[in-house]
Amino acid sequence: MKLSVIIVNHNRCDLLKLALNSLVKAGNAIDYELIIVDNGSTDNSVEMLHTDYPAIRLIANNINEGVAKANNQGIEVSKGEYVLLVNADTICGKETLDKIIGFMDAHPDAGGLGVRMVDAKGSFLPESNRGLTKPWISFFKLIGFAKHFAKSRISNRNHKEWVEEFQTSEIDILNDAFMLIRRPVLNETGLFDERFVQYGHNIDLSYRMRLAGFKNYYFPKTYIINFKSDNTPKISWQYVKNFYGAMLIFAAKYMFKLPEIKITEGIQLYPPAYEVEQ
Repeated sequence: MKLSVIIVNHNRCDLLKLALNSLVKAGNAIDYELIIVDNGSTDNSVEMLHTDYPAIRLIANNINEGVAKANNQGIEVSKGEYVLLVNADTICGKETLDKIIGFMDAHPDAGGLGVRMVDAKGSFLPESNRGLTKPWISFFKLIGFAKHFAKSRISNRNHKEWVEEFQTSEIDILNDAFMLIRRPVLNETGLFDERFVQYGHNIDLSYRMRLAGFKNYYFPKTYIINFKSDNTPKISWQYVKNFYGAMLIFAAKYMFKLPEIKITEGIQLYPPAYEVEQ
């Protein structure tokens, strides 16, 4: 099997149906599987899946197990050569799956890939090639990790190695809204750290992938629409605990002893130029 598509859902019934419809159309000519991990939804999500998509593999959790753990549940039962993690609030283009698989097949050095993302109004989302939100950028500056994310627009705003909207190039962090990973990479790095309940799991895994010597790519020659439907109140205790707790977990893992990057002989971690396609 070429591709396993995994979606974690929690009370996103209507958006999930849109996402699935777009993925089914995009996967028409691909040997793929769809796996939905429902995190204790209390809307009509599970019933909708049973009725409208009976062929899709469904893992129905009784409670919200968190995004990282749910993704791991899907990965553990998947069979594809590539694993694609997709948010329930995204719509992919009809050629998106063909194009991302074609790129990965042609670039064996690629461990993972993200694509160009736009919002519901068609505006470019800078998280597509930056991978980090402003709070995470501030956090990495604070703990001194900014220098290890040279391709993530953390420091110098005129950095020549930054990736523009329509350039294919290496990046540090893959956005978890649409995150394609080669299975042997997961076999080497391990799955998501389940301590990152809702946020930061993609940052941690992307960093571990780079530590293991794999390259992450931004591929803008296709796109997804991301509705960014996270409705967790930013002033709620749940948000504070999960979001800022993720930062503390990351710091505890790496700030006291920075792991050494595996670098092939004669290759610099941050060479002066990267492969860039216009």
